Amino acid sequence: MNEKIRALAEQAGIHFEENKQSRTHYVSTATLDRFAELIVLECVSIAQAGNAIAVSDVIKETFGVDK
Repeated sequence: MNEKIRALAEQAGIHFEENKQSRTHYVSTATLDRFAELIVLECVSIAQAGNAIAVSDVIKETFGVDK
């Protein structure tokens, strides 16, 4: 998992168990909403710090998205 996404998930209240075989996690709607909000805020921060051409590349790099 991308470290930035993991950090935002943990900040939203999603906790991971390292030794567990299953990767299924159940979270409340409120927690999922907070996670999405944190991602959007991170994107806004990147957008405000850069120029329009480079912003999409920085956002993809930050979240480990290749497409």
